[in-house]
Amino acid sequence: MSDSKSAAADGDQEFLSQAGVSALLRGALLKLLESRPEDPVGFLAEHFGHLSSAFNNNVRVAYELLTQGVPCRVSGGGGVRGRLYSEMLRCLCSEGGLSGSTAAPLLRRIQSHDYEAVPFELFRQGVLTCAVFADYIRKSQCLYAAVASAPDRPAERTLCQAVLSTLREALETADGTDVARYLEASAKISPAKVAQAMAEVHPRAQLPDGPTMDAQEFEDAAAALFIARVRIVT
Repeated sequence: MSDSKSAAADGDQEFLSQAGVSALLRGALLKLLESRPEDPVGFLAEHFGHLSSAFNNNVRVAYELLTQGVPCRVSGGGGVRGRLYSEMLRCLCSEGGLSGSTAAPLLRRIQSHDYEAVPFELFRQGVLTCAVFADYIRKSQCLYAAVASAPDRPAERTLCQAVLSTLREALETADGTDVARYLEASAKISPAKVAQAMAEVHPRAQLPDGPTMDAQEFEDAAAALFIARVRIVT
């Protein structure tokens, strides 16, 4: 019996992985499939509540480790040195799979000067922003794959613009005070919404040798939509 349960769990995990579900959501869905609760929505809310608490605790530990030995005379009082903070954000983006060119515009908005001291709330917000941005970019890459007719060919520009417009609308409905809401908003773009956006423009887009948009251009455009909503650190 245990072998059959293990095989089923492995099958669920493989399916979710192939479907392009992020590691965070994949873990939550696997727990949901394992426990089969009567209230799945409440179960997921509690699960993510625990994750949020764990995230805050981990960020607090990292912050305290980085502030060890930092003199209080650093501009702005005690805190993480701006140089360490900026280096850490770059590492987070790299570990999240972001290219240097994709991460650079975001980092320019949220990094601090080397001589500044970064308080905890700013530190936490920066870490969260980089983590959410990395997940958001992965989501945008999945959206591009959905509109591309073949992996080795660029997608039709009109279709890409329609999907980017749908993504923009989703971001505009998000609460701008919480960067995590941007990821939540983009996740609400279901395959049905993508199909609807494509259907609305497809008759016009089907032109021989029409203009196209490659994956990098689409990613840059999607990234710009997110970054424009991130508050500049001054």
